[in-house]
Amino acid sequence: MSVIVVFLLVLAGVAGWWLAQQRLMSKPWLEHGPSNAFPGTEAPDLPAEKIGLGVFLAVVGCLFALFASAYFIRMGLPDWQAMPVPPLLWLNTGMLVLSSVALHLAVVAIRRDQLGTARLALGTGGLTALAFLAGQLTVWRDLTTDGYFLSGNPANSFFYLITGMHGLHILGGLVALGRTTARAWNVEEAGRLQLSIELCATYWHFLLFIWLAIFVLLAGWANALIDICRQLLT
Repeated sequence: MSVIVVFLLVLAGVAGWWLAQQRLMSKPWLEHGPSNAFPGTEAPDLPAEKIGLGVFLAVVGCLFALFASAYFIRMGLPDWQAMPVPPLLWLNTGMLVLSSVALHLAVVAIRRDQLGTARLALGTGGLTALAFLAGQLTVWRDLTTDGYFLSGNPANSFFYLITGMHGLHILGGLVALGRTTARAWNVEEAGRLQLSIELCATYWHFLLFIWLAIFVLLAGWANALIDICRQLLT
């Protein structure tokens, strides 16, 4: 259960930071005078789409935390045979990092009314995400060629389940990203795209965080990280 506690603590920290950025923790009723006299205390104007995405990401985070907890419990049994970490996973991780960076640049560009730069960043983010998915499918193919089948061992099943579930979330995100990219080429006002791009970027950053946690788990580094966290907490 330690891994799920650590994961949820990190998730709670990220959520708290995000809420602080949205000024949901402000208390304007404690101030006196005109609202414009106290910058940063105005009532937050948070779109419903961002709230909905935050709730969805919290559910997804809990889902992967449960997967990680089950992984740790199952690996303690004697029939567990850990799979090797394919070197291609490093390249795939790099592709997802580039995709997340590209979407962050798209947010920066759209806030500066640089529509052309935002279009380029959105296209780059989508292509690198597709490269990530293609790399994951290649990893699956290579593993099955080497005899690591889904039903061969519990470790194999967990590997395909967790990476496959993450890939499905990436695929779903690509649908939204594709629609946003298509809109970017059909509008002339950057302001009409800002919310959509910010939602896509938030989703992508979250999936990158989830993938890094998965990679640490599959590579066998999670035990060492948990021991470090225990030492820090004690």
